[in-house]
Amino acid sequence: MACSRPFTRADTEPWHEAFRRGLRKLGWVEGTNVRFTYRYADGRVERLSELVGELIKLKVNVIVTAVTPDALAAAKETKTIPIVMAAVGDPVATGLIASLARPGGNVTGLTQIQTGLSAKRLQLVKEVAPGVSRVAALWNPEDAISVLAWQEIRGAAPQLGIELHSLEVRNSDELTAAFASAADAHDDALIALPSPIFVVNEQRIADFAAKHRLPSMFHLPEFAQAGGLMVYGPDRADLFRRAATYVDKILKGVNPSDLPVEQATKFQLIINLKTAKAFGLPVPQALLARADEVLE
Repeated sequence: MACSRPFTRADTEPWHEAFRRGLRKLGWVEGTNVRFTYRYADGRVERLSELVGELIKLKVNVIVTAVTPDALAAAKETKTIPIVMAAVGDPVATGLIASLARPGGNVTGLTQIQTGLSAKRLQLVKEVAPGVSRVAALWNPEDAISVLAWQEIRGAAPQLGIELHSLEVRNSDELTAAFASAADAHDDALIALPSPIFVVNEQRIADFAAKHRLPSMFHLPEFAQAGGLMVYGPDRADLFRRAATYVDKILKGVNPSDLPVEQATKFQLIINLKTAKAFGLPVPQALLARADEVLE
């Protein structure tokens, strides 16, 4: 079995462990009746096709992908090896599958997408900092899911009285200019839309937000742990654990086209109260009560 990721090993190890635990409960033990082969793009999505090609040459039985870029790369490179998506964005809009109920082809698994998710993140920023009127939005125009998220928050922003400052970032080198633009514009807050390029730069983004005292929002817990203010998104570990059930069925002979794609059911709201206090930002008690985790 092979796992292809656009992230680094450190980024994904908690998800991998959840996946391995899920397989162990189903009787698949690493080194006994299953073997894993990993490939990491370290944020360089242009390497994904090459890495998938390496896995294909190894004649793996199943390819497990994390998010949309690696799933798209895998689907482009093979139409025969089963592909299990663990946490992609919108697999229908990006052409990975025909429909959630009838995916067709060799791709199935789970999607983290939920209508209104990106708009909800923007709403939470406004809830924690009502005075915010201009938000810097980091997004990657070369990432299909980042583009969809950008389109969604563009529609939601006017209703919240927010003006968005578009900061397009295609690679790590472009972050410096994006930060400078946000600082020059005196933006009130920062939101990083889903894209691997931001995941591998979580600490840089969190540090920039802290330096400029910007309430910030991301979609992975590690961002809050790095000092970012808030995180709201699907529980990735739960999605990877559930992905193990797909692999189990496929290894037992089920055709991936017969396995409906499931949506995320568990979402996490994490608030870094230490960061809020450093900013002098009083977080509403009602919001703290809704949080799944508060970092102090």
